Amino acid sequence: MATTRKTAPRSAGFTERFAKVNGIRLRYLIGGQGSPVVLLHGYAETSHMWRPIMPSLAERHTVVVPDLRGAGGSAKPQSGYDKKTMAADIRELTSWLKLDRVRIVGHDIGLMVAYAYAAQFPEAAERVVLMDAFLPGIGNWKDVWLLRDLWHFHFYGEVPLALVKGRERIYLEHFWNDFAADRKHSVPEADRRLYARAYAQPGAMRAGFEYFRNFERDAVDFARMGSTRLSMPMLVLSGEKAGSTFLIEQAKLVASDVRGQVVPGVGHWLMEEAPKTVIPAITNFVA
Repeated sequence: MATTRKTAPRSAGFTERFAKVNGIRLRYLIGGQGSPVVLLHGYAETSHMWRPIMPSLAERHTVVVPDLRGAGGSAKPQSGYDKKTMAADIRELTSWLKLDRVRIVGHDIGLMVAYAYAAQFPEAAERVVLMDAFLPGIGNWKDVWLLRDLWHFHFYGEVPLALVKGRERIYLEHFWNDFAADRKHSVPEADRRLYARAYAQPGAMRAGFEYFRNFERDAVDFARMGSTRLSMPMLVLSGEKAGSTFLIEQAKLVASDVRGQVVPGVGHWLMEEAPKTVIPAITNFVA
């Protein structure tokens, strides 16, 4: 049973709320009016990443922007970081808000949750947007999972936690800098400070490591889910200097109506590196 507590607005036209869903407490922002859109952030960020697009979406849509389990102002339990469970968190939230069919948008870890949402609850997903990462268990996913440069997928446990404690920003700089086409045009400094504080909260870094630890379990779940192709329209956005066409090709294995767009000259941080391309692409597709 969900509960909510209204607090001070955190973005123009949006209100911060909390809900008890799937046994945990999720923080989310909500604003606007119209057909619902859910925005799911990725790792090294929180719901804050969506602020550039939230006002324009709210002109036509009810926009729901949660912090995922383990991130930001949401609870950081010991378990439940497989993407199937994290998608169930979001489905309970949308059900409690009486949003029967949503457009769901996910970046990075959020795209895995968005896919798991659409695959488990296809009647509740009207359109899906996946943004720059990969789907565990689909196609040649291990080509990404085992890349030497992506060591962070295998960096978890007590020793990594001890090494990162008090040095969260140093660790997170790896993502913001190395996954951008140009580290000077990546995640802004003010946002870096906000995210570093968020991931320095008790339990937050361990929760983030759990996102990665669960990839093998996600692979089993997604391989099973992928045997039934999704029929709703799907947009895949990817950075030329990051995932390029990899996620687009994965999406074609699990969905029948895929529109793919590689954003030229940018890396992983699509919202920050290419807002003039990405914001209209998402806005037009969900509308």
